[in-house]
Amino acid sequence: MIPQVDLKRQYKTIKKEIDETILSVLESGQFIQGQHVKSFQQEFAAISGAQYGIGTSSGTTALHLALTALRIGPGAEVITVPNTFIATTEAITQARAKIKFVDIDEKTYTMDVNKLEEAITEKTKAIIPVHLYGQAADMDPIMDLARKYKLKVIADAAQAHMASYKGKPVGQFGDAVVTSFYPAKNLGAYGDAGMVLTNDEDLANKMRSLADHGRIGKYEHLIEGFNYRMDEIQAAVLRVKLKYLLKWTHRRRQIAKQYDMLLEQLDVIAPAVADYTKHVYHLYVIRVKNRQRVLEALAKEEISAGIHYPIPLHLQQAYQHLGLGKGSFPVAEKCANEILSLPLYPEMIDKEIYKVASALASVCGRQTTSIFHHPSSPRRSEASPDSTHVQR
Repeated sequence: MIPQVDLKRQYKTIKKEIDETILSVLESGQFIQGQHVKSFQQEFAAISGAQYGIGTSSGTTALHLALTALRIGPGAEVITVPNTFIATTEAITQARAKIKFVDIDEKTYTMDVNKLEEAITEKTKAIIPVHLYGQAADMDPIMDLARKYKLKVIADAAQAHMASYKGKPVGQFGDAVVTSFYPAKNLGAYGDAGMVLTNDEDLANKMRSLADHGRIGKYEHLIEGFNYRMDEIQAAVLRVKLKYLLKWTHRRRQIAKQYDMLLEQLDVIAPAVADYTKHVYHLYVIRVKNRQRVLEALAKEEISAGIHYPIPLHLQQAYQHLGLGKGSFPVAEKCANEILSLPLYPEMIDKEIYKVASALASVCGRQTTSIFHHPSSPRRSEASPDSTHVQR
């Protein structure tokens, strides 16, 4: 069986370190706002190109925290895309603001910046571009429009750990940049966790207070806030895994490159990488015709694949009240009917990559022996100079 993600396999490679760090937290008796949280906030902010990091209980609470701190509230419109996880729009509703969608670019699946300006109204107060599947949205035009219309930008980078835009980490682009450490992410906790990144010291202080009941002292509260704090055990786990993130990211790119080469003769659309971004391949998403037939063929070979995301948000029952039917965002709808996420995780071996590609070739009606020459035994690709631990 080849799963889409194999968290057990990853755990086994770092088991000793993980077990030791969890035990150290248990023995310390410090479970809330401990040293691991403080250190991880600094360490992750540093590799993300931001000055400040505020750990949160999830990516969803991080989004809500950023919107609240930026005073995006009742009556405000927030523009985002319909092909994202519902957390992006849940946070907008939780802030009592209004959701407004913009269609996506068919090649990158990120916000179509050519359609953004026409969606802006006098009620628009913020834009939430989504760095989807590990690829950055085109941030320069978004930031230019934000400055022109005096809008806030909160980038959703939940799938973009270590991604870059025009040579700079994505954490540098936006008033706030939000990420998630859900277990299956490139850097995943062993439960829920998230973070808001910013280069604005006043905003950072406000979010840090809001995330901890609005307090400025142990029992002194400047405002009402939330219980959005990051858990100490999750921070400890993430600090261990952070040391390997550069190595794991390199391996993801290697696997994606192998897929690119193996699938180029098949009737599939491989991921397009924009020239302004460096992809980190949280997901390797192809597009196929007759997707159900392809899924069934992969399942027969014991290969697990996913769909991220099968129903655009504007067509979800939860958003029927928006009155947006089929045809409202044709590009997002078209892509949603064709996308397919192939197995990809750093511990994946070459033999498994070839098996996935061979199964796809079969269902596309190709002779696999004429396309593939693969190693007779499992191995990993050669390590590269950057396959080292991230230093703290």
